Amino acid sequence: MIKPILNQFITYREQGRKAFAVLIDPDDVRLDEFPLLLQRAQQEQVDFFFLGGSLITQFQMGDIIALIREYTTIPVVLFLGSNMHVHPAADAVLFLSLISGRNPEYLIGQQVVAAPMLKKSGLEILPTGYLLIDAGQQTTASYMSHTTPIPNNKPAVAACTAMAGEMLGLRLTYLDAGSGALKSITPEMIAAVRQSVDTPIIVGGGIDSTQKAKMALQAGADVIVVGNGIEKNPDLLPEIAATVRKCNEALAINW
Repeated sequence: MIKPILNQFITYREQGRKAFAVLIDPDDVRLDEFPLLLQRAQQEQVDFFFLGGSLITQFQMGDIIALIREYTTIPVVLFLGSNMHVHPAADAVLFLSLISGRNPEYLIGQQVVAAPMLKKSGLEILPTGYLLIDAGQQTTASYMSHTTPIPNNKPAVAACTAMAGEMLGLRLTYLDAGSGALKSITPEMIAAVRQSVDTPIIVGGGIDSTQKAKMALQAGADVIVVGNGIEKNPDLLPEIAATVRKCNEALAINW
């Protein structure tokens, strides 16, 4: 049976509806200021919160999720860098397999360790093929995973990698340039992956303007993820939300 959050991703993909996820790094959250972001996200009809990061040093996941519940109705999807970051109060977890790398620890090793904990957590599991794309500099994700990102100018490599992930049964495809990326993922790469797989495609990293968001959406991204850009410029949240709405209106979608 397809569960609620996965069904939401798949339905959006089938309808052609574009979605907006705000990435929250627990280490960067100031709990006294966080409600302002949450109220704005609810007002702007953000579709998902992705919560997590490659390295988490602050133990405030529970407090963050509690505030999200208090101020919004937006689903919380864990974006784990480690099995140590699992929190059962979330709605779902992106169960990532780093298929762009050749480090078995992140292809299957960490997943084996996390599986019993996730089974008991009650979280909805979202099997996700995770592809790190070169961002112009080494990111925390590539450093921590000991993997080499796919070159930004090799769309065919990304397309074939995503295709293999889909054939292995992964239900979502996530192209990520990493937090604070100098370069966003090219429209050519997104389009190549879109032509190669039927899974919903999530794109994040380096989206720090409405122009980049629009390019990613038009190239075939189903969900765009913005985190660092909003931390630097809070006004980017409503600007990206408006871009997503305009894209959906232009597609004349009927839900």
